[in-house]
Amino acid sequence: MRDAGGGGAGTAGEAERDASGEATEDGGTGTARDGSADGPGDAARGAPGGAPARAGDPAAERERMFAAIRASQRVLAGSTGGGETVRERMDRLRADAPAAYDLDGWTDVYGNDDGIVGDLERRTADALGTEAAAFFPTGTMAQQVALRCWAGRTGNATVAGHPLSHLEVHERDAYAVVSGLRMVHPTSAARPPTAAEVYDLPEPFGTLALELPLRDAGFVLPSWDELTAVVAAARDREAVVHLDGARLWECGPHFGRSLPEITALADSVYVSYYKSLDGISGAALAGTADFIDEARAWRHRYGGQLFQQWPAALAALIGLDRELPRLPEYVAHAQTVARALGEGLADAGVPWFRVHPEPPHTHEFQVWLPHPPELLNEAAVRQAEETGTALFRRWFEPASARPPGVAMTEVTVSASALRWTAGEVRAAVGEFVSLVDRIGEERVGG
Repeated sequence: MRDAGGGGAGTAGEAERDASGEATEDGGTGTARDGSADGPGDAARGAPGGAPARAGDPAAERERMFAAIRASQRVLAGSTGGGETVRERMDRLRADAPAAYDLDGWTDVYGNDDGIVGDLERRTADALGTEAAAFFPTGTMAQQVALRCWAGRTGNATVAGHPLSHLEVHERDAYAVVSGLRMVHPTSAARPPTAAEVYDLPEPFGTLALELPLRDAGFVLPSWDELTAVVAAARDREAVVHLDGARLWECGPHFGRSLPEITALADSVYVSYYKSLDGISGAALAGTADFIDEARAWRHRYGGQLFQQWPAALAALIGLDRELPRLPEYVAHAQTVARALGEGLADAGVPWFRVHPEPPHTHEFQVWLPHPPELLNEAAVRQAEETGTALFRRWFEPASARPPGVAMTEVTVSASALRWTAGEVRAAVGEFVSLVDRIGEERVGG
């Protein structure tokens, strides 16, 4: 790895990622969900010579990238959501559903407890080792309800959180605007806070909100000892602990602990069904039975008591059955992929790059390169179109202050990456760097 020091973690607005062609957190491939297809074809290509159709049009660029990835024979950076037609997603749900739920059961009505939503909530609570769980249509709503409940119970409307957390970066200040809460930051470093930093906060706070992993810092996690020390510090400060665990499902291998052991540290935890479990949408808030009862009341007040949610619930049950058991395999292979990416960039003579963190803490990590995102995106699409290999997805320039001309992409190692050997990753990186150089020369010459 070559590292100029600093700049591995950054803040990237979700709207920026949406406009670039990714779903809010991730993008998608195709029906098979493993990146396989018949191979690159004319339908996947843009204008002659690889120029993007209607260059500068975000929708056209997104369509071109999706088409190139769907037509690729190999896809390294997997993701969930987006990149499928409605028919494809329906067909996949229909094919997977019978093994996950009795389809002769009734659809839900306002999330009734004796239907599919209630079954999902109980399955989630069992997986996390909590007394109860409540389904929410969005993670943002689940987070706001949790913090609002804790503010009422503790009598303190101040939340200690990270400036790179989802609460601060991706929820439009909902904790303040909607719930009247305020945030203080134990640290501004691109990592989770330490126990010492929690002890040193100069004012009382009612809730410590920990995002595990901290996505915008590079999907980073503390060690188990650091995590338990931070929780103990919050307890000593007479605060409760809420886990923003949107991606908590894949944290067990890093900590060497089960999900129930991790969640036992906290008073409440939010998890997502679509980020790592390949669901359609939805989230859950888990905790004690009395806390979840209160959360259900606030869910209704916040507009989350939807008439029917069975498609999202069904997809979530499928994810618990299929994806959750595979996450440790993804995490282990991410270390192989990250190492090979770094070796490939070094072998290609890239003067500066960063794979962060190294090794990855989960099955997701960042790659940084010293080129503008437009150049890297064109190279990524052309590689898929010309070779049938989709190595990277969308590159972007994080919103936080960074040197100009530096871009970052997020790599998610899932089913499509398991077939890749380290040697194949290194070879594909060499092809990608050659394309970057070629396109750069074309633009200078043009």
